[in-house]
Amino acid sequence: MSQLARYSAVRSALQGVREAIPLLGGYIPVSLSFGLIATQAGFSTWEAVVISTLIYAGASQFLFVGMVAAGSPLWLVVAMTMLINVRHVVYGPNLAALLPRSRHWPWLMHGLTDQVFALALTRLPQLPDAKRFSWFVGASLLAWGAWIIGTAVGATAGEAFTARWPLLGEIMPFALPALFLTMVAPRFTDKRWAMAMGLTILAALGLTLVGWSNVAIPLAAACGALCFYTVKFDNRRRDS
Repeated sequence: MSQLARYSAVRSALQGVREAIPLLGGYIPVSLSFGLIATQAGFSTWEAVVISTLIYAGASQFLFVGMVAAGSPLWLVVAMTMLINVRHVVYGPNLAALLPRSRHWPWLMHGLTDQVFALALTRLPQLPDAKRFSWFVGASLLAWGAWIIGTAVGATAGEAFTARWPLLGEIMPFALPALFLTMVAPRFTDKRWAMAMGLTILAALGLTLVGWSNVAIPLAAACGALCFYTVKFDNRRRDS
């Protein structure tokens, strides 16, 4: 790789870092919460950090810690963690069409989260093909690093924070959903996206109300994806 190409790749990665900074408004409070909850459940600081490093899956980590602390069998813990993350089966193909081929993707896809996906789906089509790989590397590494650091801080000083500011412990869990909502809201200007996301919300709410909260997210996501692709197919058929 020439020096000019390296310089361009570094600039693209830094652009990804800059544009992913707003994600930290959700990642830091929730990772602090996870670090605190993990230590309260009996995990050490290093174990909490390892979980955030290797699993790195938000809600799945809270479920993992809760089930392990409750003495659930290992096979059930693994199965439920994977079930919640099945939504990535939808994320991957959507981003694959926007990204160049690379042997590094199996490793970099570890950095794919809900918020990184939403940001990438919006920004990648606006970037030249040559900048997309480096941009994704910068954005995903910033989010991953912030999540790990937040977990470490929460595990070591979370109790001190909540003891000093009790309200902090009440509002932290809402930071990530609020951030994700602000990133998804612009999609409601498109009828197809609005219908798919509306169905997803209703399905998740209905499943939660009937007591299926553990599978509400993946099943609702599947319903939304099915609606999105069905509406797209119908639109094409009417246009023909």
